[in-house]
Amino acid sequence: MSGFDPLPYAIPLFVLLILVEMLWARACKRARAYEVRDTAVSLGLGLGSIVAGALAAGATGALLVQAHDFALFEIGWAWWAWGLCFVLDDLAYYWQHRFSHRVRWMWASHVNHHSSQHYNLSTALRQTWTGFIALNFVFRLPLAAAGFEPAMILTCAGLNLIYQFWIHTEAIGRMPRCFEAVMNTPSHHRVHHANNAIYLDRNYAGTFIVWDRVFGTFAPEEEAVPIRYGLVHQLGSFNLLRAAFHEWVAIARDVRQAPWRHKLSYLWREPGWSHDGSRETSDMIRARTRGSLPPST
Repeated sequence: MSGFDPLPYAIPLFVLLILVEMLWARACKRARAYEVRDTAVSLGLGLGSIVAGALAAGATGALLVQAHDFALFEIGWAWWAWGLCFVLDDLAYYWQHRFSHRVRWMWASHVNHHSSQHYNLSTALRQTWTGFIALNFVFRLPLAAAGFEPAMILTCAGLNLIYQFWIHTEAIGRMPRCFEAVMNTPSHHRVHHANNAIYLDRNYAGTFIVWDRVFGTFAPEEEAVPIRYGLVHQLGSFNLLRAAFHEWVAIARDVRQAPWRHKLSYLWREPGWSHDGSRETSDMIRARTRGSLPPST
């Protein structure tokens, strides 16, 4: 299977834009926009994700090829197939992303992307090292089974990630209303990275925010609710390995300590679930704080 991975070619542009944003932060006296240790962790996670992705690429490609062997249609490389594949791949990404917030096994892989208390372009580089273990590839297998070429799917997935880079910034406020209605934007994605109760588990979109509008997970950025970034329980560390693996360690500890009938629940239930009710899920946090939210929310 031959294909084109656009992501490595975008890295120099990513670095350039990060430097530009740093200059913007300095000129605008936004000292808190960047923190040296935090940025170093983001860069380390980004580098590690490239290595992990390269190691898993063969297995992922092989699985897509196997699924394509059972294709319902022969779509091939027609020009229109690229646009359709990109849209459907973005829909697949929406559901993969949503499950990554609602299934703890998948959250263990995704949590490092949310672990920074800063929101800047370097945060976009906080990508997983364990996406293959978390079974992220499963959500793209139906595209191959439908008839899209595996290399086309992987290329569209790479383009989707490239699009998402620029929305990790506070330098851009709101885009024109027509653009905000259809596309994912910095405003929409700031909501997704917030740990405020009103914003938890909202705006899962990759490129098109319409999926959140259609499936009921959209929330606008509210001026009355200043965003706090990071996790509900902050990581509190700049240790790279802790950032990459802390939730996997926590899962292992919970499974080991839990009664037998609850062990699997610590794998597939939502983050924050506990068999004795000693913790809170995002739904529980929202329910508990609903009465204290501003009327506009």
